[in-house]
Amino acid sequence: MAGGYVKYRHLSRHSAHRRALLRNLVTSLVEHESITTTWHKAKEAQRLAEKMITHAKKNTEASKREALKFFFRPNEMLPKLFGPLRERYASRPGGYTRVLRIEPVKEDQAPSAILELVDGPKDMRFAITAKTIAAAREKGHQINDMTAANIAKVTKFRKNADTELEDMVEKFERLAAEGDEGVEEVKKKKVYPELPRSR
Repeated sequence: MAGGYVKYRHLSRHSAHRRALLRNLVTSLVEHESITTTWHKAKEAQRLAEKMITHAKKNTEASKREALKFFFRPNEMLPKLFGPLRERYASRPGGYTRVLRIEPVKEDQAPSAILELVDGPKDMRFAITAKTIAAAREKGHQINDMTAANIAKVTKFRKNADTELEDMVEKFERLAAEGDEGVEEVKKKKVYPELPRSR
């Protein structure tokens, strides 16, 4: 049936290849806490990452067996998943990951995204909020409603949130005083090979 309801993205792969791809993405996410991939892969991997963290929060033998079946390197990933990540998200009812759209990284202009674990050391929204606060202080502006809402979001479930936020704001103020913008140039990844010209 054409145009029917699709429960998940097929990602132009057969089921075994798709499952291996998603397992690999979630394994990398648990290991590095932030990965860059295409937007569609990030959204599908986000679903499985949320399930794995929910299994970790249950902390039963059945949930450990499910995680053991899922990860490619379970001896490395399970201690982190059932240790620091379970403790980090113990009081959070859901929403353990975040997908942020970014400028296309590959030269084929595929929509790219960052998939990250929230409340971690690589939390992008936390860093952007701190940079906004630092810029407002430098210009002598008041914090607007949107920034205040973002401050409430990023500090709600994070332990020692106020001190970490203040430390990061001071870091951005110091970088601004030194003249460092902290912006990296996006380098395009090569997708197509360089072919010699025929003429």
